[in-house]
Parts: sequence; structure tokens; C-alpha cells
Amino acid sequence: MDLQLPTLNLGNYKSASQRARIGTESWGATNFFCPACESPRLDAAPRNTVAFDYFCPACKSPFQLKSQSKPLGTRIVDAAYSEMKRAILEDRTPNLFVLHYDLATWAVRTVLLVPHFAFALSAVERRKPLALTARRAGWVGCNILLDRIPVHARISVVDEGTPQTSQQVRASYNRLRPLEKLQVEKRGWTLDVLQVIQSLGKPEFTLADVYAHAAALANLHPNNRHVRDKIRQQLQILRGLGLLTFLGSGSYRLI
Repeated sequence: MDLQLPTLNLGNYKSASQRARIGTESWGATNFFCPACESPRLDAAPRNTVAFDYFCPACKSPFQLKSQSKPLGTRIVDAAYSEMKRAILEDRTPNLFVLHYDLATWAVRTVLLVPHFAFALSAVERRKPLALTARRAGWVGCNILLDRIPVHARISVVDEGTPQTSQQVRASYNRLRPLEKLQVEKRGWTLDVLQVIQSLGKPEFTLADVYAHAAALANLHPNNRHVRDKIRQQLQILRGLGLLTFLGSGSYRLI
């Protein structure tokens, strides 16, 4: 994987944001592979395609690319809030590549992959409407909250200038792929509980550890008044998906 962004013909674009967009999209078309199957490449989406930038020529999985010159934080600026919310509820969110490039060296530093089945509504933040004086007055955008996505679903493709192998990326993708089997209306709770578990930062945990985050989960799901019951249900679901092992006496281990 060549981490140097292409510069050929970028001088034709006056806008720095245009140069960055063209450069990173061209780099992705050359270097990205499909994590969902064995395809060694992704194809660029047809021009003016809405919502995704690449697709796999073998399994047809769609992918979107978000790039920035600043190091990745907890928020990624996305498009319209209503569209992102609808995409999640209709289970048509593309896989997301998040790319950080160094502006001085024009080199790729970090790339994360978020699988399409790892998005919950809790990971989308509604931004304030644009001012009445703005060209798109009243338009409402959104941010993707990376820290609300399960840790293992923020899959490293390039880590501080070091590429991961396709085998490593696919293994990480397939590890969480059982979540794809869940109905979309139920997946949000499962993802939120999994995020809490992985945020504990230890392979073994107790039911009490998860209960300690019941208030935060209640805030994410205000219509549910039986949060502890829901937590136990989600632990059973994660166990059934092969993501947890029950150790007995209220203890579990992440697989």
C-alpha cells in the first residue's frame, strides 16, 4: 500500500478542499480493497453518485470516504442529519472509510474502517440548523460520533503511517459481522451495549460493570423504562452471536 497521495493534475484545481478530495479519492481507488469479500480492489462509483464513493466489483458492497487533514478526533462531519438517520433506519448505510492525511507531506497517516452494520442512531449527532443568512438557510447537518461506535468496529486500515494487511482488516471486519444478522430496529441497543462493554477496556467483565452505565443507556433510549432488563437481553444476544462467553456468576468474557 503506497501511502503517498497522488498529485498529478491537482494543479488544475484552485480550491484546497477540491485538491484534497480528488487526491484522497484517487488514492482510495488505487489502494482500497474489500473487507467483506476477497476482492483486492474497489471501483470508484459513477460520477454524481449520492451517498457512496466506491463499490466492490465482486460483492457490490458500497463504501464512503471521509477525509481530513486534522488528526482524527471524536467527531466526523457528515451530510444531512435526516438522510443519515433514514439510511440507518433503512439499513442502507455504506461502509465508511475515515482518512487522515498530513497536509505538509501529502501522505496518508491514518485510515479507519467502520462497517455498515456498526452504525446506531446514538452515533449520529444533529448539528444546529444553518443561519438564515446562510446560502442553505435552515439546513441541518450531522456529525458521526466515533466514540459512540464500538471500539472493535473502528477497524484500523492504516495506523500512524503503518498499513495493516488485508487479512488483518478482514479478520476484524468478520469478527463483528454477526451483527449484520440483527434486524435494524434491534441493532441499536445491541451496538450501544457492546460499546459500553468494549469501553470498559478489559476482556472479562461483570453484569454489575454494565449496570454502572445504565443511566447513560437510558439517556440514549428514553422510551425504554426497563434498562436493566434490556441490558441482560442484549448480553444474551451478544452471547448468541458469538461475541461473548458467559463465565457464570454474572461474569462474561469478550471473544
